[in-house]
Amino acid sequence: MYVVTGAGPVGSTVAQQLAEQGHQVRILTRSGSGPEHPLVERMRVDASDPKQLANAMTGATAVFHCIHGSAYRASAWAAELPKSEQVVMDAAAAAGAVVVFPESLYSYSEPDRIMTEAGPRSATGGKRGIRTALLKARQAHPADTVSVVAGDFFGPRVKMAHAGERMVTPILAGKAVQVIGSARQPHSFTYVPDLAAAMIAAAKKPALWNTVLHAPTGPAVTQSEMAAAQAAAAGLSAPKVSAVPGWVFRIAGIVSTDMRELAEMLYQFERPFVMDSSESQRLLGLEPTPLAEATAATVAWWRGAVQQPR
Repeated sequence: MYVVTGAGPVGSTVAQQLAEQGHQVRILTRSGSGPEHPLVERMRVDASDPKQLANAMTGATAVFHCIHGSAYRASAWAAELPKSEQVVMDAAAAAGAVVVFPESLYSYSEPDRIMTEAGPRSATGGKRGIRTALLKARQAHPADTVSVVAGDFFGPRVKMAHAGERMVTPILAGKAVQVIGSARQPHSFTYVPDLAAAMIAAAKKPALWNTVLHAPTGPAVTQSEMAAAQAAAAGLSAPKVSAVPGWVFRIAGIVSTDMRELAEMLYQFERPFVMDSSESQRLLGLEPTPLAEATAATVAWWRGAVQQPR
């Protein structure tokens, strides 16, 4: 039996894939939400409550901790994430279960180079420093853990992302796309089903526990190329793509916390931001889904799940 905390794009996809493989899955959320499947048990559990979590983890082989901060702010992350992960790792250690975490590229302290599993991951300050601290806490905890790093998300269920509704919605409406930073710099995008598959595979390979892996991720593309791929999957012409320059966000950040938090990460979109997952692909026996196939599934999901403007 596997436990999944959170029913966002990653948690739901992990739960769905596990169930499709024939595994019993227990998905924990405060609302009782999650994918509908005969093998998925949806439970109302506050994952920050040690007692509730301990009861829900009884009999678990692995837990996939897919809960993120309540807001895209360093203050929210600092207040919520370390405690949440500590509670989950404590419960997992008691249950004898490995904890698998989805992870970002934020902690990489040399992002101008192609980022590999070898790191280094020692970024400081703001949201980047928080991710670094979380990785160190996982390493120090007695629970077995695996962190699976991904680039920016795209795919079914992915809404709040640079290649999510900000890109797909205007494309399907026949409108221009506006991105941040630069539309011409190479950037690594990870297809969420590939991340989920990597997390599941890592949980089943004890030799890979207590390491940092990279989710299978295809060749980096520019934001313009990603938009064109999404449009092609929809049978539409490539949209006009423009970029909001970084200085706009930096000036707005003087008075807006949200803009300041976004400006902190602009380096990812103003310069090449590329990850290499080849070593993890070898270890996990997985390959990234081809971009055309991944965008076709993404567009199909959007057309089926979201009512588009007429």
